[in-house]
Amino acid sequence: MQHPQQAAAPVPAGRSGIRRAFIASLTGTALEWYDFAVYSAAAALVFGDLFFPSKNPLTGTLLAFSTYAVGYVSRPLGGFVFGRLGDVIGRKKVLIATLVLIGAATFLIGVLPTYGTVGIAAPIALVVLRFAQGVGVGGEWGGAVLLSSEFGDPRRRGFYASAAQVGPPAGNLLANGVLAVLGATLSEGQFESWGWRVAFLLSGVLVGFGLWIRAKLEETPVFKALEAEHSRPQTPVREVFTTQPRALCAAILCRVGPDVLYAMFTVFVLTYATDELGMSRGSALTAVLVGSSLQIFLIPLAGALSDRVNRRLLYGCSALAAGVWPFVFFVLIDGGNRVLLVLGVVVGLAIHSLMYGPQAAFIAEQFSPRLRYTGSSLAYTLAGLIGGAIAPLLFTALLSSYDSWVPLALYIAVASAVTVIGLSLGRDSAQAVDEDVRLADAQETEPAVRVP
Repeated sequence: MQHPQQAAAPVPAGRSGIRRAFIASLTGTALEWYDFAVYSAAAALVFGDLFFPSKNPLTGTLLAFSTYAVGYVSRPLGGFVFGRLGDVIGRKKVLIATLVLIGAATFLIGVLPTYGTVGIAAPIALVVLRFAQGVGVGGEWGGAVLLSSEFGDPRRRGFYASAAQVGPPAGNLLANGVLAVLGATLSEGQFESWGWRVAFLLSGVLVGFGLWIRAKLEETPVFKALEAEHSRPQTPVREVFTTQPRALCAAILCRVGPDVLYAMFTVFVLTYATDELGMSRGSALTAVLVGSSLQIFLIPLAGALSDRVNRRLLYGCSALAAGVWPFVFFVLIDGGNRVLLVLGVVVGLAIHSLMYGPQAAFIAEQFSPRLRYTGSSLAYTLAGLIGGAIAPLLFTALLSSYDSWVPLALYIAVASAVTVIGLSLGRDSAQAVDEDVRLADAQETEPAVRVP
């Protein structure tokens, strides 16, 4: 079996090829997460009334968040299907397919009639489209990570792999920015009647732009080398489970804490600030916008920092901080001060950045190159089931049951502890070995894998 660190092998594409791969990974993932984040925000703000009407507002919110969870439950299917295809037919083709899938689903949500118009068919169709979104996202992340990292120098894998990690905050920033503008310029009735649809319909334009970028990109040098050596796996899913179970377990568990923390500070905080603290929708969205905008810079910085210090140590220390901060955050915002809300969300998302920046490189380094798309995708999607999928539901249920923020903070602390366990099971990168492999492979495969 090849050494787990060989995947980032040659960099014959030159700086222009690396730059194009980085941009394609970042922009494509950002556009897909725009689609995903638009739904998340809409679920917190309007979907409870429009698709799941109930005399009890809490019931409507729970049902709306349940469709949010469907987007996570469907991710493993995307991870299994597209992860396998990514290791068999290539990264580029799969990444184009995932972009089309999630873009089409989001656009259709924008024209979907509500419960008041077609009855029960409305929430059923919403769930189906949300499922399709999740399948697309499930196949996207692993490929986006490899798209940038397999073009880059393994000594800077933390930075290059972070391109895909910038996608969620960038998409979240764009989605919430659009919703904030619509909320500020439209009346409450206009926003709930048709304003929210505009954000979904914009997806068609954005996905077209993403496809244009990805269609111009070459296949990654690593996959071309695997093709030339006839080393592509026939049953990558089975191989991951049978030959690399510890790597898969480490990669899954390390994601739980960041997923739960992110769900708190980008999704549930919208509901908590408006329903529990009586703050305006605009104030809550502003806090998320400011925090997400800073993440765009903090995530690649954290990825680059993890190339200079021990990646697991940086990740682990940040996970410990993630377990502590919620206890400070809820006390800080208890008075309903808008400035303190922004500060609390910014710090929470900064801590998330310090975990999320190194995360892609850490997960990719757990698997051998021929199984890396499958392994990374399975880890990403299966972690979502026990992390981000149930987080908003548990936050809502815990708050309803105990009428206190303490159980919420304890939940995040436990999730952070799970991440620390996952990191302890994983392995560090061997950059010196990676460099030897990179130089050897570059001499053998450079003519075959050069990007014009």
